[in-house]
Amino acid sequence: MTAIAHPASPTSRDESRGMLLGLAGVAMFSLTMPFTRMAVMDLDPLFAALARALGAAALAAGWLVWRRGPLPPRGAWLPLGLVMLGVVIGFPLLSSMALRALPAAHGAVLAGLLPLMTMIYAALRGDERPSPAFWLMAVLGAAIVVAFALLQGGGVLAPADLLMFAALAAGAMGYAEGGKLARTLGGPETICWALLLAVPLAAPMLAWHLARHPVDVAAVGPAAWAGLAYVTAISMFVGFFFWYRGLALGGIARVGQVQLLQPFMSLLGAAVLLGERLALSNCLFALAVIGVVCAGRRLQVRRHAA
Repeated sequence: MTAIAHPASPTSRDESRGMLLGLAGVAMFSLTMPFTRMAVMDLDPLFAALARALGAAALAAGWLVWRRGPLPPRGAWLPLGLVMLGVVIGFPLLSSMALRALPAAHGAVLAGLLPLMTMIYAALRGDERPSPAFWLMAVLGAAIVVAFALLQGGGVLAPADLLMFAALAAGAMGYAEGGKLARTLGGPETICWALLLAVPLAAPMLAWHLARHPVDVAAVGPAAWAGLAYVTAISMFVGFFFWYRGLALGGIARVGQVQLLQPFMSLLGAAVLLGERLALSNCLFALAVIGVVCAGRRLQVRRHAA
């Protein structure tokens, strides 16, 4: 089996570039919740999740042919499988089901837990060892997000929240595994091969689902198709080019903290795209999370070379 070597710790310049690339990816991901909500208002969640995976896989195949990308080494296939299960199948399917019942704004706030879940997974599975102070900042940021979610939900978490938490756990696995693999395989190559791995699973499932529940195209509005197009091309494909490259350069734990900003970008997107209410409290919580991200940016995260 071919071993995958890990580079030495990144320089401060690499970390800065990684943060900027991660922020660009987060900006693209921030509209995933609103556009998913738009898609599942008219489309079945299972159809939406599988269709976006197969559509993005078609884009990935075109990119690999254009770049004449070689096959990954044997040691990369298991991590690629985990990326596929996490961000190609698990997160899209579970979040689509949850957003049938949850407003996009509520789901976006819960997504603020993703950086902490990603860091925990990376610390247990990967080679990153955040300092205690860094852990404290991550927990503080997550606590702010949970408090905001409870405030928005009147102190109660809906049953669909459990689906969203499961989606976040799947996403954390895919982010951490993909960020680690992207250091050697490359960010675009990582998401493209993970998407192609999903085709043998997603294609039969979609065919079976369509045979039982055909899509009434005439009943699907243009907003739903626009939502599906965005999550296919941007959320599932282009955004990962920036995100995985950022994680590879700056580190999973540190760059992952940038994603604490995503819920508040998503809230703005939900307000613009769906007309959901944007309150003053949203801005106050956003400022608090930005402060946590800035503090975490200065704390130590060790990355061990293989």
